[in-house]
Amino acid sequence: MQVYTPLPKYMKNLTNIKKATNQQYQWLYENKCQHRHKYTTHFSCFLKNYNIKERIGFLDIETSNLKANFGIVLCWCILDEKGNLYEDWLTKQDILSGDEDKRVVEACIKTMLNFDRIVTHFGTYFDIPFLRTRALMHSLSFPEYGSLWHTDCWKMAKKSLCLHSNRQDCVAEALQGKTIKTRIDHPAWRKATFGDKKAMKEVLDHCEHDVPDLKKNFYSLLPFCNLVRSSI
Repeated sequence: MQVYTPLPKYMKNLTNIKKATNQQYQWLYENKCQHRHKYTTHFSCFLKNYNIKERIGFLDIETSNLKANFGIVLCWCILDEKGNLYEDWLTKQDILSGDEDKRVVEACIKTMLNFDRIVTHFGTYFDIPFLRTRALMHSLSFPEYGSLWHTDCWKMAKKSLCLHSNRQDCVAEALQGKTIKTRIDHPAWRKATFGDKKAMKEVLDHCEHDVPDLKKNFYSLLPFCNLVRSSI
């Protein structure tokens, strides 16, 4: 049985080598895994050997348009592994301020940085680039390459399953037996863009129902996929 160097207290919360302090990086450099490689080059071995789990957040956003130079973020939700839900939404004050979705996007990015991996559905092509575009348009900092991992459940389903559609609700119906996804009338989308509270509540409710489905789909597909370190 392999015996590893006792883990110092200051190492126990390290889940991303990009966020390592000088002291933490020094320890990784000085200690080796079972493959005789320094943990600085075999960081995945460090996580596995010391049973350190990634902090995973399940993200969904709702927007007023499919293109970020024409639309804005109406709301977002992030569900963690313990069932805690983090969310924010556009208000009439945001619109009247002239900043549009700047506050909402900034809050989303700040929350994302509390995790090591963000899971989305079709987020490679929509959620992540939409958020990045809106952040850059507002001159906000966005997680750079390698600072945050990303997994797209749409890609997992496309690779592992044979369905008529890889939409999240279709995957949930196939794997969970049902979906809790809600439907939104088109007028609600338009009204929410102007800060209508009732319409925004409907859009937010839709977003809140998406992330539990996403989380269940992810864990159902995980045994059939390699959880790679793909950057956001």
